Amino acid sequence: MRSTTRVLAVATVLGVTAGCGIFSDPAGDRAEEFFLAVADGDVSRAAGLTDAPERASRVLDQALGALEPESIEVSVEESQDVPDSATSSVDYELTWHLGDQRTWSYSASAELVDADDGWRVRWTPAVVHPDLAPEHTIALLDTQPELAPVLDREGRELLSAQRVTSVLLEADKLDEPGDLEQAASSLANELSQFDDEITTESIMSGAEDTEDGEPYVVAALREDDFQAVEGTVADIPGVRFTWQERLLAPDRDFGRAILPPLRRIVEERAAERSGWRVITVDAVGAEARELASEPPEPVEAVDSTVLLPAQSAAKEALEGASTPGALVAMDASSGDLLAVGQNSAADEHGPIALTGQYPPGSTFKIVTAAAGMSAGEVHPDGDVDCPGSTAVGSRMVTNDDDFDLGTTDLTTAFARSCNTTFAQLAAELDDDALPDAAASLGIGAEFDIPGTEVFTGSVPEAENVAERAENGFGQGTVLASPFGMALAASAVANGSTPTPSVIEGRDTGVAGLGDPLDTEVNGAVRDLMRAVVTDGTAGELAALDGVHGKTGTAQFGDGSDAHGWFVGYQDDLAFAVLLVGGGSSQPAVEVTRNFLEGLPSAGP
Repeated sequence: MRSTTRVLAVATVLGVTAGCGIFSDPAGDRAEEFFLAVADGDVSRAAGLTDAPERASRVLDQALGALEPESIEVSVEESQDVPDSATSSVDYELTWHLGDQRTWSYSASAELVDADDGWRVRWTPAVVHPDLAPEHTIALLDTQPELAPVLDREGRELLSAQRVTSVLLEADKLDEPGDLEQAASSLANELSQFDDEITTESIMSGAEDTEDGEPYVVAALREDDFQAVEGTVADIPGVRFTWQERLLAPDRDFGRAILPPLRRIVEERAAERSGWRVITVDAVGAEARELASEPPEPVEAVDSTVLLPAQSAAKEALEGASTPGALVAMDASSGDLLAVGQNSAADEHGPIALTGQYPPGSTFKIVTAAAGMSAGEVHPDGDVDCPGSTAVGSRMVTNDDDFDLGTTDLTTAFARSCNTTFAQLAAELDDDALPDAAASLGIGAEFDIPGTEVFTGSVPEAENVAERAENGFGQGTVLASPFGMALAASAVANGSTPTPSVIEGRDTGVAGLGDPLDTEVNGAVRDLMRAVVTDGTAGELAALDGVHGKTGTAQFGDGSDAHGWFVGYQDDLAFAVLLVGGGSSQPAVEVTRNFLEGLPSAGP
């Protein structure tokens, strides 16, 4: 046997010389030349070596375009003359490298005819593959594995594979003037109930902007939603449907801040483990034969740290909020994220629960108190001043409604949230005291958490004493996210900052985390946070057992608006609630109460 092998990238068109000198027979030379031209992707040259160049060109163009091979290996054997005829035959093997480690090999035979101008490949689609019939085409299909679910920490489904119907509008099927507007209006009337951004104008604009012959995807509907409108929508001219399996939450608003990245992990795994099929398609677009295939590999479920009852309680607690609201809950000991809730108003701004950057207001007094006690400047029973207002550098600091406690103890000042006390305390601390205490509680640290992105906070050193005073009660230049403040509450509850995670068994990268607070200082901070509930600004939570926390109101803009916060823990459940533009901490306290009362137990 005599053979030749040539491996070339189809995307690169190279010159190919015939195998003169390798083969001793002209028919074999021509066969080799033909197949090497195919391997090079030189359709014009290959087709010109057949006895039917136009038909050969159409088939070769289609096959190469459908398969898009990275390269093709060709092995051609010595030709065999057919007795008493001007024909010869060759056996050959083609190996198509289709990318992503997909390889398709097969052997076949081709005939050559001795024409007036030399040997030619007798053209038939079977030259490409023995089972490729006339008027049929080739297609390469990906076959996806079944989508594995995303599970909560107790094995319940957070995301499961469900059928989704895409509603498509084919504008090229609408012939009469005004048909597109009428179809768009009818679709908007039926589908805007699922997405208020679906309007007559949006549909017309989308349909007009699609490439010729391409349908416009108007909406992707859950099965129940589709069934509710199918009868009406199906009768609208130009509309057709397609179906696919997608990972969906129990309802469309559930877990929008935490579940999409987990869905992407499953989808990426499915793409990596997809199988493939090479098929032939008949003239009406139906599958005719399967030429090759490799099945997909199964995808395992993603085991998350999320707790379904906690996620549900967070969702329900935030539904009554009139401004954008976010809630993060975590296991204080392990750092496992248990719930990340946002209402629909917050969803419009992205995952603010995890990556929002907001002044933490008086919740930051947790850090200032820790810094002051670590420096020996204050202790829980020691005297501190809480005037209604005080000047620190160029900054006039006031309490809410200018309340004045005179000389009191640190515990009372913390429980009643004296801005003036903590501004004065921060002014007396070293430049690095607040950043260091914040880092001990996880604020400002960086966490590379598989399955989500987070921002804990930013606590830069102040440029002057006035700025440091503002930072001391959570204004100034300090920023935090609900995630970061929930982590700080975890650190107080646990005695050190836990390493957060959202996928079981996946390690989190950590950078910039400070050393834990001194045990005595940490215990004192716990007592301060308990006093906020028993004797301070979060008295509404006193009926709930063992709640520790800190309220916060953080002004923004021109100072006339404020965000509302509550940060705390109950047993081993740590949490933070933010209501953007909530006006005060009171709405955040109410959300916290509703969340805790909505749990089946007080913790994970």
